[in-house]
Amino acid sequence: MSIHHTASIHPKAKIGKKVVIGPFVVIDSPDVVLGDGVCLKAQVYISGAVTIGEGTIIWPFASIGAETQDLKYRGEQTRVIIGKHCRIRESVTINSSCGEGSTVSVGDYTLIMAYCHVAHNCSVGSHVVMANGATLAGHVSIGNWVVLGGLSAVHQFVRIGDYAMIGGGAMLGRDLPPYTIGSGYPFRIAGLNIVGLKRNNIGLETRKKLTGIYRITFDQGLDWENAREKILSEFSDMPEAQNWVRFCDESNRGLVVAMNKKRLKKNLLEVVEV
Repeated sequence: MSIHHTASIHPKAKIGKKVVIGPFVVIDSPDVVLGDGVCLKAQVYISGAVTIGEGTIIWPFASIGAETQDLKYRGEQTRVIIGKHCRIRESVTINSSCGEGSTVSVGDYTLIMAYCHVAHNCSVGSHVVMANGATLAGHVSIGNWVVLGGLSAVHQFVRIGDYAMIGGGAMLGRDLPPYTIGSGYPFRIAGLNIVGLKRNNIGLETRKKLTGIYRITFDQGLDWENAREKILSEFSDMPEAQNWVRFCDESNRGLVVAMNKKRLKKNLLEVVEV
């Protein structure tokens, strides 16, 4: 263990083996747990109930676990949980949650670049990349292997499915299904995230079937009930199809709309300007 003499560490904080704590780091809470091999570079601030998994590195000026900016907060007990081997870069803010017993979570092997913000009640998956300045409002849910472009913003209560990608500067106000890509303001879905799927070893046959699922959902003018029935009848043995259907079934804000498509029927695919 290496703790710089200028660091201010609460005496009851739990610190694992081979932890490195740099100059002017502040841990002001007894409810902080640092796993083995965590590295806090200079001037990191950690407050509240925070658990950081082994091997995670946090760069200068990041603030983890500070009180939520939600005006409804009334001092409830909440928690921030960050997974293993994450990289949290300069000036990132990951706030505490809002609502008794609620949690803000970040999975394993996730990279959060400089100036990103993760708000209250958010869930960020594993192997996620948030590029510089990407911002999540409250209650956002991000799947695994997702990429958020720089300066993008995600509206509260929005969900992004596994292996999806949103472009730089995008403003996402509706749910983005897994395996897809989109951008813009208002946001438009552009198709499958082919590059991302290839990089993650999703085979050609699976990609072809996902193309069929995408077209049924977005290109045939079907309402969701009919699209759902058709997807399950044609791709019933495909786990990715089950994941797609489950994601769409659970959508409360509705799905984004496709680029260059006319306004569809009033259903999950209805476009709403944000």
